[in-house]
Amino acid sequence: MCLAIPGKLVEITGNDPILREGKVDFSGVSRKVSLSCVPEAQVGDYVLIHVGMAISVIDEDEAQRVFRYLEEMGELDDEEVAGS
Repeated sequence: MCLAIPGKLVEITGNDPILREGKVDFSGVSRKVSLSCVPEAQVGDYVLIHVGMAISVIDEDEAQRVFRYLEEMGELDDEEVAGS
């Protein structure tokens, strides 16, 4: 099953909305992702990531709620997040 995983946007590179990328932190694991679907995303926002793309901006409370659910299910570890 594929999930969208929340992460905190810590860096943005590029100005072109289609080519813009971001560095997202997933509880200590960082990955580069495409921001082309979320042109409104800013550094400090939480975004949902699916297959290397940010697909939505969410608030911090929602991100924390998802983290808790994933921890309860035993799905939140470095290997799972690293594969996002």
